Amino acid sequence: MIRLPGSDVAMPAMGLGTWAWGDRSTWGMNGYDPSYGYETIRSAYERALAAGVTLLDTAEMYGNGESETHHRPPLARGHGQPGPGRRRHQIHAVPLARPLDGALMKSLRASLERLGLPSVHLYQMHGPISFRPARTVAAALATAYRAGLVKAVGVSNYSEREMRAMHAALEAEGIPLATNQVEYSLLRTMPETVGLLRACRELGVTLLAYSPIAMGRLTGKYGVANPPPGKRNFSAFPMAEIEPVVAELRRIGTAHGGKSPAQVALNWVMCKGAVPIPGAKNAAQAEQNAGALGWALAADEIAALDRVAKFGQRGLFNRVWQHG
Repeated sequence: MIRLPGSDVAMPAMGLGTWAWGDRSTWGMNGYDPSYGYETIRSAYERALAAGVTLLDTAEMYGNGESETHHRPPLARGHGQPGPGRRRHQIHAVPLARPLDGALMKSLRASLERLGLPSVHLYQMHGPISFRPARTVAAALATAYRAGLVKAVGVSNYSEREMRAMHAALEAEGIPLATNQVEYSLLRTMPETVGLLRACRELGVTLLAYSPIAMGRLTGKYGVANPPPGKRNFSAFPMAEIEPVVAELRRIGTAHGGKSPAQVALNWVMCKGAVPIPGAKNAAQAEQNAGALGWALAADEIAALDRVAKFGQRGLFNRVWQHG
């Protein structure tokens, strides 16, 4: 478990990304995968919780709120709040707010209504694109924090400079910056190579890694003749460049009792000190993700993966976030 600074929130070492839960524009629900629907989502949810993956990443922009709405029935059955006869999972719902929305409290309350929760453990700004200075955004986040609607606050897609500005602005409000959620994987190592990960460690900020298996590209199920379907443009290296990375993941996975490429890729992210939030649209994928927990790569294996990793030119600083 990882304790967020300045709060009593302790989150698991891996989360569950729910971008695909209702976002048809990118993932084409029931388009590229006819078996994908609410029942498979619910099974993914249940399996993730059973494995201790209680960090759920969502956003008001994912499917125009549909991603958050998908959480409500399971949460209503008692997963989100403690009480007699209820399961003992403590759900860490992590909504992302629109960066240009001037009514943060209104957006937050709408997310809470869709989730069916009185508060969330972590609330993050979805991106730094805003004409407002950091101190204005920090003041809005501080209002939500002091109202008891959120237990910790964070940001997403912030560069080191932007993160430091928000950290200072929140510090002036007496509130720590808990997280910075960015794209980070073996195919997008920019947070590490440009110093953002190092700055997070310096400031005590937890880095949350979205697309940690590169939208499926590091699972081994795709190749030159079988590229990922749909509009999955993140980590969009040619598959010919990705295949050597997957081959190294397979080699290392074999040495760990048959771990899959995806499990090794997720473990690599955790070994770097970040919290991966891979997606899962069915129980099998949630089970696969959970197989990344409970073990760790050796130093020489991390170094071997570092040698085949890709820096990338898109994602963190290009200011075009196709996921919102």
